[in-house]
Amino acid sequence: MLNSLQNPLSLLGRALIALLFIPAGFSKIAGFAGTAGYIASKGVPLPEVAAAAAIGVELGLGLLLLVGFQARWAALGIALFTVVITFIFHNFWAVPAEQVMMQQQAFFKNIAVVGGLLTIAAWGAGAWSVDGQSKG
Repeated sequence: MLNSLQNPLSLLGRALIALLFIPAGFSKIAGFAGTAGYIASKGVPLPEVAAAAAIGVELGLGLLLLVGFQARWAALGIALFTVVITFIFHNFWAVPAEQVMMQQQAFFKNIAVVGGLLTIAAWGAGAWSVDGQSKG
């Protein structure tokens, strides 16, 4: 039974993960100055460049992941991005005590998302994807 669900589950899984990134990319475009300011507040150099890169990853690679085009590479790129930003923006070991629980939850949620992305990088997007259709 699970074999018959592989393709719809792969599509649903890609869509749900992409749902984390695509709207975030659009919101960074709409609030570019605020995004760059927040990035600067974390000590990241060249915050405007970092914000533009974040938009490229979240929106560009997120859309590739959603449709399943070059999905393995898109998933790997988003995974690397997510690992880097997680250590910068959710450093629960260096925040005031009242923020530890929230930042720790965000940190480990992001690490779990990386796990899902690495699974897509390892196994591909499934048959219901641009990649899957080009094989057939």
